[in-house]
Amino acid sequence: MNEKFSLADSSDRQLKGIYLFGAITSVIVISGTLLDITVGSITGGNLSALPHSAVDRFTQLQSNPILGLYNLDLLNLIVQVMMIPSYVAIYAAHRKTVHGFALLSLIIFLTGTILFVAGNVALPMYELSVKYAAATSESQKMLFAAAGEAMLSRGTHGSLGVFIGFILPNLAGIIMSWVMLRGRIFNRITGWLGLLGSILISVYLVLVTFVPGVQTMATLFAAPGGLMLMAWIVLFTIKLFKLWRHIK
Repeated sequence: MNEKFSLADSSDRQLKGIYLFGAITSVIVISGTLLDITVGSITGGNLSALPHSAVDRFTQLQSNPILGLYNLDLLNLIVQVMMIPSYVAIYAAHRKTVHGFALLSLIIFLTGTILFVAGNVALPMYELSVKYAAATSESQKMLFAAAGEAMLSRGTHGSLGVFIGFILPNLAGIIMSWVMLRGRIFNRITGWLGLLGSILISVYLVLVTFVPGVQTMATLFAAPGGLMLMAWIVLFTIKLFKLWRHIK
């Protein structure tokens, strides 16, 4: 009997830690998302205005490293990695209700995040920009520029190369929001905000990736979708803190 109580106490402590860690990282995600919105508003958020050639990217990375790394999706990468504990916590909350689909959502999110991290070129491009700036001959500069173009060919924001890494986490968000609606642990407003926000962002990603010249129209989906997802994260963060406090 004592052994059973001990195992139950250990399980509760682990679950309590998962909820707390997920809630804390969600706060970081909210902060990162607000920063992304702020920087995007200041810079205009226009994909066509981004540097296109490797040399132009090198120039921006050397003159304004923060903006250069931001334009290469480093902030998005950090935010997405920080969402992993949040998804684990939401999965844990549904482990006895909608376990299968919650697990599927977690797996899809992890797969998308791995692909996003593996395909992101922000830090390698910054290193190449330093070497390009320090190069003393034209042949060296041409070599680093060619390496930069090879990096960019793997994918930049709005390109086919990064599409899977962006779309899979949104697909995971659609599934997890549906899980929230079915599980009734999170309120229905939270579930609907996540569902609609993830769908709108998915439409935006498809448009900017596969339909040239629709940046303005695509933004009509991205703006409300982003706000809905922000509200979704805020609401499930509050709930994760409540679940953490509920466990004695």
